[in-house]
Amino acid sequence: MALASLAAAASLLPAAAARSRVSLARCRGMASSSSPSAAAGASAAARVGVVQMTSEAASSGVKFLCFPEVFSFIGSKDGESIKIAEPLDGPIMQRYCSLAKESSMWLSLGGFQEKGPDDSHQYNTHVLIDDSGEIRSSYRKIHLFDVDVPGNMVYKESRFTTAGDTVVAVDSPFGRLGLTVCYDLRFPELYQCLRFKHRAQVLLVPSAFTKVTGEAHWEILLRARAIETQCYVIAAAQAGKHNEKRESYGDSIIIDPWGTVIARLPDRLSTGFAVADVDLSKVEAVRTKMPISEHRKFDSVWKTSSL
Repeated sequence: MALASLAAAASLLPAAAARSRVSLARCRGMASSSSPSAAAGASAAARVGVVQMTSEAASSGVKFLCFPEVFSFIGSKDGESIKIAEPLDGPIMQRYCSLAKESSMWLSLGGFQEKGPDDSHQYNTHVLIDDSGEIRSSYRKIHLFDVDVPGNMVYKESRFTTAGDTVVAVDSPFGRLGLTVCYDLRFPELYQCLRFKHRAQVLLVPSAFTKVTGEAHWEILLRARAIETQCYVIAAAQAGKHNEKRESYGDSIIIDPWGTVIARLPDRLSTGFAVADVDLSKVEAVRTKMPISEHRKFDSVWKTSSL
């Protein structure tokens, strides 16, 4: 896809989109599967890239483009996003649907401000659009960021956001995708559920990690989720200073099922893109050699002891 096409698409967004950082995940030729055995028997080699640029992202042959959390708008004041929140059939999302169709590209739109249950709340929603321009699935962020970040500031996402209550995984040409958003990353039980109950092969983690928490935990948590689920992890990240109050860590990254970082930018704030080979047969190979799905005990009845 031409760079100009995505640059033009950015002009359709709210004005604040020009301050947004965009990240890319590209997958080509992967098997669509709802079971590990089907994936193993298919031609699973794919080319995946991560790109982090301001307002635009492109690479020849892109088939799957992943945007970070709050990709379309980052307000400078608390509550600003409530004013621009829209339903999923609203004009902003419809423009992205048109972009996906025109580009024959799947889009992972992490952290969209979806209109909430009342005028004072929104949902933080991860939307997956297929290459025909149809919304294939959506996931409302379950874990809300209500944290007093040491040496930074107090965040209370629940003040304006209503939490979701549904775990979401969906089949795609790039494997079975598990949808999450940012702060979810700190709750491994969600990823365990995606892996063992919903058969996810690729975990999507669009994020806007703070600079402080990102420096301390970003890569560690992502690699842990990949290792314990034996999934690929694609984490598109916001980067840099958005306003006087908010700065994101950056470091868009792709990790394989063994926990190895296979793609990232030269530095966490750089623009450009990194490319790696993704192969779903590696997911199956890792799971076969270390069959943790057969060894885990959490689905069985445990005896408990109280002192």
